[in-house]
Amino acid sequence: MSTAPTTSPAPRSSNGALAAWGVAILMVATVLLSALLPARHPAPARSVADDPACLEWTDDCRVCQRLAEGPACSLPGIACQTGTPHCLRHRDG
Repeated sequence: MSTAPTTSPAPRSSNGALAAWGVAILMVATVLLSALLPARHPAPARSVADDPACLEWTDDCRVCQRLAEGPACSLPGIACQTGTPHCLRHRDG
């Protein structure tokens, strides 16, 4: 039998630890950037009722008019299915 000294292989745990730390740092940086950078939000859609140029509008169930006292709307019919509100008459024409 030979008595040659055996060398133990180099520990690979340092490579694994380095990769784990790299992934952890990348995740933390991503979370911090998403929390700190300003978000881009689209401008909120303006409601037909909030548009001062719209004098009369409907949602296919009720008809509303802009009066001096404020908006006045009709009562909806039985089992009416509302649709997307749209302007019927503008101030300009």
